[in-house]
Amino acid sequence: MVFSTRKLVFAGLCVALGVVLPLAFHAVPNAGRVFLPMHIPVLLCGMICGWPYGLACGLLAPALSTLLTGMPPAAMLPAMLCELSVYGLIAGLLITYLRTGRRWLDLYTSLVLAMLSGRLIMGLVNAFIFSAGTYSVEIFVSAAFVTALPGIAIQLVLLPALVRLLDKLGVTMENKAKAA
Repeated sequence: MVFSTRKLVFAGLCVALGVVLPLAFHAVPNAGRVFLPMHIPVLLCGMICGWPYGLACGLLAPALSTLLTGMPPAAMLPAMLCELSVYGLIAGLLITYLRTGRRWLDLYTSLVLAMLSGRLIMGLVNAFIFSAGTYSVEIFVSAAFVTALPGIAIQLVLLPALVRLLDKLGVTMENKAKAA
């Protein structure tokens, strides 16, 4: 794994977006749970910078957001730290090592598997650690999929298109690998 100034700066931007973007959504009640604004920069960071940066972004964005804005609330923070760090980790790992020869397929596969992994981890840590005894399958499905459906749709439409745009602009390493 190559650590670079470019990746560090981009990851820092994603952490900042993870703090600022939810502020715009939290003006509307429950919009954070519906549109998942903090998930977008974490997934993007993993897909652009790789797993170490995605993992760090998934840990730093919610922690800094709680410290600076009070959102997410402290009670939700542990599960969100687990969920978002898994998003960044898995998105970064898969986008790095998954090579089908079709960039769109790599992007969507990495994104969907990262989204499912993060939600699964969130459900497991809530069920067995943070909300043991009060967390049910119904609560998990409702929170992770039903309520979040608009956010999931936004991620599926926005993130692959944004990564492809960043590929074309030369921001990602994908373009540089083809040029070499």
